[in-house]
Amino acid sequence: MVVIRLARSGAKKRPFYNMVVTDSRNRRDGRFVERIGFYNPVAAESEQGLVVNVERLAYWQGTGAQLSPTAARLVKQFNARKAA
Repeated sequence: MVVIRLARSGAKKRPFYNMVVTDSRNRRDGRFVERIGFYNPVAAESEQGLVVNVERLAYWQGTGAQLSPTAARLVKQFNARKAA
């Protein structure tokens, strides 16, 4: 099954997550098909903390990809912030 989830990168105590499309059997930080955004939980006020390519997200969801619970929460947050 194809899943949209977060892959951790960044330094120790400085997390940075890429939102990726991958096969559910791959490791968390392993091989992925496409990077569709990122999430930086420690971003400063002047930096972007969350970016999602909505067109590619819609494409992958249209082909049957499932969002992980955390990715779904972040997408909902991104859409709410974008609408406001």
